[in-house]
Amino acid sequence: MAFREIKPEEVKDNLMKLVNRDWMLITAGTEAYHNTMTASWGGFGELWGKYVSTIYVRPQRYTFGFVEKNDYYSLCVFDESFRPALNLCGTKSGRDTDKEKATGLTPCFDEAAPYYAQARLVFICKKLYHQDLAAENFTDPDTLEKVYPQRDLHRMFIGEIVKILEKA
Repeated sequence: MAFREIKPEEVKDNLMKLVNRDWMLITAGTEAYHNTMTASWGGFGELWGKYVSTIYVRPQRYTFGFVEKNDYYSLCVFDESFRPALNLCGTKSGRDTDKEKATGLTPCFDEAAPYYAQARLVFICKKLYHQDLAAENFTDPDTLEKVYPQRDLHRMFIGEIVKILEKA
């Protein structure tokens, strides 16, 4: 099934639910060398006069290197029937598992970042900024202790949303 490009204002989804409940795949790399991971943290909004996404990736994640090395990443949203694939992509490492073979997801490479043919919604994002979260900047120590007991804090990436594709 083909995609059609839409404007940010045409996204019909509740963006809070899209990230927190529906989840998404963060994917970066090239046709020859790419990886994906499931995310249930992130956000969408406006910053610096641009529509942006904010994603968070721990440095030990295999996908981290792909997001670091490439200028673009994609965020893919799927319907509920793909929940098992999202679970696998969030619990298995691309170092040890061919996630596409294991899930049956089909990568597409005709954009700046790889994305998946089975997605119902795709955000193509150009990295603008990154910053490591810092323990000393938490104003609520309970959050730091609960989420980061080992202090393996995420790196935040802000990306300009340069294209949105919706399943036609």
